[in-house]
Amino acid sequence: MTTARDSRRCALQALYQFDAGNESEELVRQSLEHSAGSEKTHEEGFKLAQAAWSMRRQADEAVARLTPDWPTYRQPVVDRSILRLAYYEIVSGHAPPKVAINEAVELAKEFSTEKSPLFLNGVLDKIYRSMRADHEQEPVDDSTPAAEQQPTATESTASTPGQEDDRST
Repeated sequence: MTTARDSRRCALQALYQFDAGNESEELVRQSLEHSAGSEKTHEEGFKLAQAAWSMRRQADEAVARLTPDWPTYRQPVVDRSILRLAYYEIVSGHAPPKVAINEAVELAKEFSTEKSPLFLNGVLDKIYRSMRADHEQEPVDDSTPAAEQQPTATESTASTPGQEDDRST
């Protein structure tokens, strides 16, 4: 049985390898074969990693604006990879923002340092809140029926914990 978390674990492994300079898709795919999960899990994870990797510059820029004292290049590769993965999931709609943030925190608990979950949660929460604020400030098209202009239940009620790590201040 394939779970989204298993696919994210594979995506994290692939992103780590991409960041370390392994650009051979075949070698990365082969390395995932030794991971837990099915072939389907590995393929889903690989595709997720490719999509997140293609948006790494945007993710890094968004993170850099929020963490000037802890720039992307100084972050552990695992944290950087988790941030890129969650950023992709949030902005692309691949997963609901709260789910993407929670999953990032869980990956950090499993694979990174003791302080990483709190740091990642704070950064991703700020990214999400910034995106929500930008969305709410977009001009409304008067030709759109009022019912379509209302925020979705997720947008109007979603909130995530905003705790921050001392590295982000």
